[in-house]
Amino acid sequence: MAQAAQKITLSSSRDIPFDKLVLSQSNVRRIKAGVSVEELAEDIARRGLLQGLSVRPVLDADGVETGKFEIPAGGRRFQALSLLVKQKRLAKTAPVPCVLRDVTSDILAEDDSLAENMQRVALHPLDQFRAFVALKEKGQGEEAIAAAFFVTPQIVKQRLKLASVAPALLEVYAEEGMTLEQLMAFTVNPDHVRQVQVWDAVKNSWNKEPYSIRRMLTETSVRASDRRAVFVGVDAYEAAGGVVMRDLFQGDDGGWLEDPALLDGLVADKLQAEAQAIAAEGWKWIEVSTDLPYGYSHGLRRLVGEPTSLSADEAAEHAKLVAEYRTLEEEYSGQDEYPEEIDTRLGELEGAMEAFEQRPLIFDAAEVVRAGVFVTLDRDGGLAVYRGYVRPKDEPREETVANCGDDLGVVGQGADASVSACQLPAGLSAATVITSGGQPFSVGLPDDEDDGAASDEAGQ
Repeated sequence: MAQAAQKITLSSSRDIPFDKLVLSQSNVRRIKAGVSVEELAEDIARRGLLQGLSVRPVLDADGVETGKFEIPAGGRRFQALSLLVKQKRLAKTAPVPCVLRDVTSDILAEDDSLAENMQRVALHPLDQFRAFVALKEKGQGEEAIAAAFFVTPQIVKQRLKLASVAPALLEVYAEEGMTLEQLMAFTVNPDHVRQVQVWDAVKNSWNKEPYSIRRMLTETSVRASDRRAVFVGVDAYEAAGGVVMRDLFQGDDGGWLEDPALLDGLVADKLQAEAQAIAAEGWKWIEVSTDLPYGYSHGLRRLVGEPTSLSADEAAEHAKLVAEYRTLEEEYSGQDEYPEEIDTRLGELEGAMEAFEQRPLIFDAAEVVRAGVFVTLDRDGGLAVYRGYVRPKDEPREETVANCGDDLGVVGQGADASVSACQLPAGLSAATVITSGGQPFSVGLPDDEDDGAASDEAGQ
């Protein structure tokens, strides 16, 4: 004969004034962990008590109830309530929701305390990520979410980013098919199709470390520290419609530029603009290249220029910089290393002195009109200009008399190099030919000046 199921009776619940509650010595939690009592108090102040306290009547030596109730389970909530009372934000007699264990129960207080802490199941991280998304979709900003859960806005951004990974990969993570660190790596590239492709490529491989995933997701992009990106500027790239991929979970050195073709176009445009400005100096040709080939100047004659003279004020400033630099060097010469502020100052002085020492060169105008310039990028992403190279075909021939007179003067960086064609050596043109990527174009008179000349001729 089947035995009837035993009826279960749940413990009663009631509101008990706060000043009738005391912390039980049977609470098994001794070590502080998780959210601080202060943060828990603020959370209770904001949203109220979400979970009641588990209490038992306190008996005197004769086994008689004293009117007090001890708390074996819910001690941290009680401590948070105590803090609110101490801050006079909660009345001492405020009713507190409690689950009351019968005094005759066979269940020990330690049993209740241990069960409450061990039976609870921590929220899966993915559920937390999705909950943050739900809060944002319902109108809560990242700052408000961060304040409500006592985390930084950056953490909120990270969790929202994790929730934005391809749904198929989130399911793999939920089923423990990938680690949280691997999931973090996938956030670097927002393309869901590419994320799935990379996971399919590495899931059965021995090499599916997060760094490998990041590398595969960014292999067609350009680092923000790349010299091309430094030259153009990430802000200019983004203003042109370019997208920058960022890693919210580790240092990314500025991120990755997702559109290399756009970046290369911006680099070419900026280099050509620089070349057009240099063309005003009167050079015969300018060759523009992001990367100059090895031996680019082989067989070319290099002009020798004279540095521009320093003005009296510039010379005095340069001497002042040199004197300060030498004084600091002598003062700290016996130390193993310079103090940080002294090292910084020496670096500033070196940069200022270098600016004086690398002042523009002046070249002979008769040589400039037959020579050329290379315009490129240096290894740090700065503009590099190499002036004064003469090709063999442009060298003056003995039978050519190039007599432009002394009125030509000298030209160079920043000089006025407008020279009429009649003043140039035979066979040379006033227009500068700029070559970029094998495509030459000329920079001569502005269009409006050309049109004006044509109009004058037509009116004659």
